[in-house]
Amino acid sequence: MKKIALLNGPNLHRLGKREPEIYGSRSLEDIVGDLRRTAGHFDVEIEHYQSNHEGDLIEKIHEWSDAGITLGIINPAGLTHTSVALRDAIQASPIRFVEVHLSNIHQREEFRHHSVTAPACVAQVTGMGPQGYQAALHFLLTL
Repeated sequence: MKKIALLNGPNLHRLGKREPEIYGSRSLEDIVGDLRRTAGHFDVEIEHYQSNHEGDLIEKIHEWSDAGITLGIINPAGLTHTSVALRDAIQASPIRFVEVHLSNIHQREEFRHHSVTAPACVAQVTGMGPQGYQAALHFLLTL
């Protein structure tokens, strides 16, 4: 069975509780469950990992790379705008990532308008809420 990596960064485990007016009322578990169900229809398995720690996210990219995973979805959360190290890990891996953001980062605070990590990804989905993860999955299935 083909595997797609799903990597979620800092504070995303708080979805459904954290600023629902921005991020919605669905929990990360709800979003991941929906994505796994969709992926199952295509005989694809979702390997999910969430961490609040930059180094753990980088290590997981290395682990998945070594395991032969070649497609992924990443929501770097706040690290999107600051983490050169995470960007370098994405760039150096064979995994083709789609970057996802629940909110439209271009309509938010100025510091959120620039993504350090997006240039290392094959695409970016922003502002579609939880459906952004579904859009990223469908895009990856066409590669």
